[in-house]
Amino acid sequence: MAGVAGARGAAFFDLDRTLVAGSSAYAFARAAARAGVLSRRRLAQGAWANLRFRLRGSTDEDTDALRTQVLGSLAGVRVTDARRLAPDVLVRLLPRVHPGVLALAYEHQDAGRPIYICTAASQEVADLLAGVLCFDGGLGSRSEIADGHYTGRPDGPFIYREGKAQAIRELAAREGFDLGASYAYSDSESDVPLLRAVGHPVAVNPDASLARIARAQGWEVLPTDRLGRRLALGAAAATAAAAAGAATTFTRRAR
Repeated sequence: MAGVAGARGAAFFDLDRTLVAGSSAYAFARAAARAGVLSRRRLAQGAWANLRFRLRGSTDEDTDALRTQVLGSLAGVRVTDARRLAPDVLVRLLPRVHPGVLALAYEHQDAGRPIYICTAASQEVADLLAGVLCFDGGLGSRSEIADGHYTGRPDGPFIYREGKAQAIRELAAREGFDLGASYAYSDSESDVPLLRAVGHPVAVNPDASLARIARAQGWEVLPTDRLGRRLALGAAAATAAAAAGAATTFTRRAR
């Protein structure tokens, strides 16, 4: 946590698979489906995308498709109705917050560095979690609003890849942060521009591509999610159980 003397840095945290396990978009989709805003067919599609996301991380195609899906599903929805989903969204997301990553964020805050969520998810989700978790702010992707309803179109840049790096540069210029004294945390190769924009990049539970880059660059790596390992162990246990069952059946038939 030792920073550059006299420099005021900040700490930026990616949301999905970094600060929380899984996809915040899927948590929103479940809440929207329960409220009748989203169809169950789209919810099922989101469930599969969420599992793939947790196991292998995001891809540009997956992220673009998810953004299009979320924006399209919100077209015509009242902003008030979307905001009323907040309690249900929080019930789904708060248990998935990584305690160790949150504690690390608070260490930065206590050391005098403002902390921000920086995510491709909606600005509404970023603001919601930033407020509840006592972050200093959130940077997310905005949706266009007209006459109190979402239009289904974006409002401003996508906070993804270079968009994230640009977002923190603009924030640093407004707030007087020294990015050389700042920290950034992410799980995905797509956030390499974000990580390169600060003096202290950290890979959290990195996907394969980011893990390779982190090793090559000498960046710190923090493992937090064991889902892939648990599924692998579960598959091994199931295989062993099946083999044991087959052996027992063979023995009985032999007798």
